[in-house]
Amino acid sequence: MTPNIVSALLPLLRWMDPERAHLLALRALRLGLAGSAADGDDPALAVEAMGLHFANPIGLAAGFDKNAVAAAALMRLGFGFVETGTVTPRPQFGNPRPRLFRLEADRAVINRNGFNNDGLQAYLERLGAVPRGPVPLGANVGINKDNADPERDYPLLIAAVAGRADYIVINVSSPNTPGLRDLQGEARLAAILAAVNRQAPNRPPLLVKIAPDLADEGIAAVVETCVAGGVQGLIVSNTTISRPPGLRSANATQAGGLSGAPLFARSTRVLAKTFLLSRGRLVLIGAGGVRSGADAFRKIQAGASLVQLYSELAYAGPALIPRLKQDLLVSLRQAGFAGVRDAVGTDAKNLAGVV
Repeated sequence: MTPNIVSALLPLLRWMDPERAHLLALRALRLGLAGSAADGDDPALAVEAMGLHFANPIGLAAGFDKNAVAAAALMRLGFGFVETGTVTPRPQFGNPRPRLFRLEADRAVINRNGFNNDGLQAYLERLGAVPRGPVPLGANVGINKDNADPERDYPLLIAAVAGRADYIVINVSSPNTPGLRDLQGEARLAAILAAVNRQAPNRPPLLVKIAPDLADEGIAAVVETCVAGGVQGLIVSNTTISRPPGLRSANATQAGGLSGAPLFARSTRVLAKTFLLSRGRLVLIGAGGVRSGADAFRKIQAGASLVQLYSELAYAGPALIPRLKQDLLVSLRQAGFAGVRDAVGTDAKNLAGVV
């Protein structure tokens, strides 16, 4: 079965409760019903970053496959990299249902899942069964809602997944775990990174995922703290607690983190500011509202070496991936760039609003 057929079935899933539809989509992927992408990407799309090779810069963000149940199938769809999780030390149910809401008129999603996952032990067993190959595999780690100790739990998680992932992401920016975003503060983040460096020194590249709601001084503090703490990159950004004007969907008033198209402008502006502040010291992954190759190109011009998506995949299905890569290639060529690396940050000042 080709990805296009799976994509054609998505309208049927949208009649269902969003969380149930998502679980069914994961089951279909695990059964191999999404097929595989054609072999080979244009060399112009290749990226070398953090000591890793990416055949293309388009990755799947964390949250789609929290428990790594379909990682192997997702890696066959044509992504340049796949990120699983967020995983916490202990299993947890997350917040009460309903907690996932479609905003179809806005091409967006609101979630207040609360790191629902099967816990570290189950996650490790599944990661261990994923064949390692040319598609880098990421592990996104977080803390439990109750009885958490960030300086204890993040090093524990990182040490545990270090041998089973190509890169690791510290999630301190989900809005759905009370107090988590406070860990982006300079002192708390520095303490976490110091603990990680002491207790998990042998690890693959480490990144931190930040919120799009940080003020400029907060972005600067995160950048300097991460550079000093030995972090290789930042993911910009997680979901937003803001609600941009003009949302049309009835679910727009639901509490939780907003993702999808309405996040694109805010997350891209924060990305560009982060690029200017980091001055090449950190690899940036741009996430938030990517729907097209043109969107991916804007993220790259804002400073991203790699790009992630999630919400649009839920709307468009696997057929999105080859279309997005082809459109990105067209955007690069029309702008006169030989490859992705030549376009990184070329419009950052404009996109950051710097005069």
